[in-house]
Amino acid sequence: MAAESKLEKKIRVYAEDKGCLFLKFTSPGRKGVPDRILLAPGGRVVFVELKAPTGRTSPRQGRVIQDMRDMGHDVRVIWSAVKGMELVDETTS
Repeated sequence: MAAESKLEKKIRVYAEDKGCLFLKFTSPGRKGVPDRILLAPGGRVVFVELKAPTGRTSPRQGRVIQDMRDMGHDVRVIWSAVKGMELVDETTS
C-alpha cells in the first residue's frame, strides 16, 4: 500500500470514529483539486490534500489551493496521520 493510501486510511478510520465523513474528492476535467473532503458534524467542511511525508504539492495544486482559500474555503495540506487526526479533533471540537 502506498504511503498516501496508508495515511488516508488512518485518517479516514479516525474521522469516522469521531462521527465525520472523509470522502474522496474528484473533479473531472479539473486537475489540482484536493484529495479529500472532511465533513464534520455541525456543517464544518475542510478540503484536504494528502501528501506522503516527503511529498509536495505541484504548482497547479498550489494555485488551486490558494484560489480556494481566497474564496474563503478551509483547505489543508496534511503530511502525517498525526496531523490529520489533529485536524479531525480541531474540526469536531
